[in-house]
Amino acid sequence: MAKKKIAMLTGGGDAPGLNAVICSFVRACLNTMDYDIIGYRFGYRGLYRNEYIPLDRHTTSGILRQGGTILFNSNKDNLFDYSVEENGVTVKKDVSDQAIETMKKENVHALVVLGGDGTLTSARDFARKGVNVIGVPKTIDNDLPATEVTFGFDTAVNTVAENLGRLHTTAESHHRIMVAEVMGRSAGWIALYGGIAGSADVILIPEIPYTIENIVKKINERKSHGKEFTIICVTEGAIEKGGSATIGKIVKDSPDAVRFGGVAAKIAHQLEQHIENEVRHCLFGHIQRGGDTSPADRILSARYGVKAAQMVKEGQFGNMVCLRNGQMEYVSLEDVIGDAKVSVSGSKTVDPNGEMVRVAKSMGISFADE
Repeated sequence: MAKKKIAMLTGGGDAPGLNAVICSFVRACLNTMDYDIIGYRFGYRGLYRNEYIPLDRHTTSGILRQGGTILFNSNKDNLFDYSVEENGVTVKKDVSDQAIETMKKENVHALVVLGGDGTLTSARDFARKGVNVIGVPKTIDNDLPATEVTFGFDTAVNTVAENLGRLHTTAESHHRIMVAEVMGRSAGWIALYGGIAGSADVILIPEIPYTIENIVKKINERKSHGKEFTIICVTEGAIEKGGSATIGKIVKDSPDAVRFGGVAAKIAHQLEQHIENEVRHCLFGHIQRGGDTSPADRILSARYGVKAAQMVKEGQFGNMVCLRNGQMEYVSLEDVIGDAKVSVSGSKTVDPNGEMVRVAKSMGISFADE
């Protein structure tokens, strides 16, 4: 009889630490259980097509520090609403049962899913159909309420802080106002932590609506103290008082169709109407996801991976690994995603009156709200 397999996949956007989770999970499984381990390529698409690679000591060697994922990602493939071609026409169909049959034929005992809301929603739905599923939360935005910290966040903060530091020298040399747009969607964690660490003068986050007048006020205040330049760090989903988030584009075939973007350019254009300084904007974009994974994220990812392996060994399926009170625990996927009666789903956003905002304001950083 063929040996049973454990399968992994990574879905949604990439995040530093995915490879570290894969590496630690594989090593923990190989050291404690007698299973073959495989990784489906390109998320749920690979599961549907049965496209996978073996995950062993050889294929996972040296990947702990690498960003990205050796399994590759897809953020458009929902097997419960999948695009297939029939008679020359593309239609949406539920192909989850075919995927389950594929796993049965491959003798897959458990499926470990690394992803965000969309990916974990499908994981929950597979669990409802009887698949042995373990979820591992993934986002650089750190906005998942079921876990204290997500891997990838620390790396993103380090990248933002480093690049804000680089902006300082050119801003000071030319007496410019520099507006840097960072990721985070509707949560301001990256801008808040990266802005503090990178010595931003103004931090704009979705949780605290800003006004252009208050940004100008901060710029002029700095001028009065002999500082002819200003660094502004803004979350892509930041909101002007009385307005709404700036939408960059709509991706119709994505489960998360709205893409924020362009707020830095918008602010730069508005500031030019009020001040004499030259204003430049820049988009940090996907550099926040790239490069080597920070040591802190490598350690956190290893903890997530080892806990997921332990949960497979103990048969704790239908759950997601989470960090609570500094300890690795787990929570039901039903409580994390969707329509559960007692739910911790939704977004974890910055408390406008919380400690980190107070720390920033005490340091003289403006949120342009007053």
